[in-house]
Amino acid sequence: MTGYLGAGKTTLLNHLLRRPGARIGVIINDFGKINVDAALVTGQVDEAASISGGCLCCMPDGGGLDDALKSLARPKLRLDAIIIEASGIADPIALARIIHFSSAPHIRPGGIVELVDAVEHFHSVDVSDEPPARYAATNLIVITKTDLLAESQREAIISRIRQRVRMRNPDAQFVIADRERIDSDLVFDVASDEDPVDELPIAQLIRDSTPESETHEHHHAHSVSQELTEAVSPSALIELLENPPAGAYRLKGRVAIRERRKANGAAGYVVNLVGRSIHIAPMASPARPGELVAIGMHLDVEEARRRFDALAHTPADQPDPMGLRHVHRYARLSR
Repeated sequence: MTGYLGAGKTTLLNHLLRRPGARIGVIINDFGKINVDAALVTGQVDEAASISGGCLCCMPDGGGLDDALKSLARPKLRLDAIIIEASGIADPIALARIIHFSSAPHIRPGGIVELVDAVEHFHSVDVSDEPPARYAATNLIVITKTDLLAESQREAIISRIRQRVRMRNPDAQFVIADRERIDSDLVFDVASDEDPVDELPIAQLIRDSTPESETHEHHHAHSVSQELTEAVSPSALIELLENPPAGAYRLKGRVAIRERRKANGAAGYVVNLVGRSIHIAPMASPARPGELVAIGMHLDVEEARRRFDALAHTPADQPDPMGLRHVHRYARLSR
């Protein structure tokens, strides 16, 4: 989670931590010797790591980021996600590289979320003729503080932000945040939608003490799901991942693919798409049944249903060496 100083990163993080049932690891990077931001974060932080003394992307070897990721990614913690709240001066491009090439096991990049302060953005970040290079690394742009803009200027400023970002990153998706809040489904999944009964649910205490009007998410993401009872065509799967339905920010699921080299004739894979970043990992055994889910604020629901249905009904019993090579290539890159 990146964004210039004061864009609302800590406020958004606190909101995400209130998600019922969420088990979140948090890495906070504050520019200074003392982690001021760490003291401001409240909620159900199952495990936290703080990196201070500078910016993550500027510190040697990621400034201890790998060690923090290794600590938080231990399977025994059963975390749903790890959120890095980067320093306000962090470079998203450098941070994305550090995460992508991390040596920590059990880590998969989940996307770069960039917060844009609609009031100050063109006075602090986007101040040159050319749009900032940082836009290129971003998967999701969260535009904050639009309620503080004059109504006569609001649409024009939001439109200008979109235009400038798209000059660097045509595939970036946008969310207009309501008081620095977004649907958590855009950022991570949870194993359960209920708080664990055997632990002190700090997030529940916070929700109970917060007026409903402040905790309600006004902007929910759309989603479409499809059960897959049979193996899918490798080429059809790759086509869906490389050219997802309009408005699909995330696409996830488990699929079975025919492979002659497998004893039972099929192999299982977990697939994830965030923005345009594709991740494919082999499973120990094929998913029976499998499923796919598409999520997005502006998801074309009808197209997603149509595309999922087409995948489910594309013949998968014929040899497809080219499609398999593409699946195996993405699996190698994902490792």
